[in-house]
Amino acid sequence: MGALLLVGPLTTRFGAAAARAVARSQGQAPRVREFVVTASNYRFAPARIEVMHDDIVKVELVGEDQAHAFAIDEYRIVKRVMPGQRTSFEFRADRPGTFSYYCSIAADPGCQAMRGTLAVIARS
Repeated sequence: MGALLLVGPLTTRFGAAAARAVARSQGQAPRVREFVVTASNYRFAPARIEVMHDDIVKVELVGEDQAHAFAIDEYRIVKRVMPGQRTSFEFRADRPGTFSYYCSIAADPGCQAMRGTLAVIARS
């Protein structure tokens, strides 16, 4: 089944809300996916995040034992969290593929081993 592209009078007459409703009915609208990622004891939990292409990814990063960071180079994300603190951020998973996330605090050898995987699955 082909994608429907709404342009011209339809979007003008019915507005963007109608266009979004049609896209949702066709299964094309991005979803908001929320994750709590805990950084503790030189590990991320969960160690894998899986979303669909174009989903909005909301992450709440929780630092438990010491300062940690969460970085995904391909998405230009670097967020730092202090022990006992939380920070939230979001981004659109706008490119399919598998990407590493890691702790970018280079001064701590244990942090350098902290890794996780973001899997962005292409929509069919």
